[in-house]
Amino acid sequence: MGTARSNPVNHVQYLLTEHNKGFYKVHPMNNPHEQEIRYRLLKILSQESTLTQRDMAKQMGISLGKVNYCLSELAKRGLIDVIRFKSAKNKIPYTYVLTPRGMKEKARLTINFLRRKVAEYEAIKRQIQELAQEVKADNYNHISKTETKDVMRRVP
Repeated sequence: MGTARSNPVNHVQYLLTEHNKGFYKVHPMNNPHEQEIRYRLLKILSQESTLTQRDMAKQMGISLGKVNYCLSELAKRGLIDVIRFKSAKNKIPYTYVLTPRGMKEKARLTINFLRRKVAEYEAIKRQIQELAQEVKADNYNHISKTETKDVMRRVP
């Protein structure tokens, strides 16, 4: 049958009961991947508030269900207002407007996203330098010199 932790609902209950032992329930919208999605969604909404959820999903490369979930979470947190137009002639029944709190959150997420990307960039630069030094030191004779020179020419 499995332990109580194998069932997602029981797992959340387990985490909540283990709260005093150092376990905390992390909201799904707070991991780095979800923060990136939230940032991108807030950015899209700040630029064009009348997109359909389907268009947002297509633009972001995520599922329609994920967009729907994220918009619901953003609305629950007071980051966006969802305005429904019942008699919309252009068939866009919803508008999503960033609240002042949503604008602050977008700014905070932008800074965090930039910080994370700069750290990734720095790590990749270090890896490139290490690999380039390895190629120079090991003198890979069994690989064509043209191929090696082509790659090494592109190393900063």
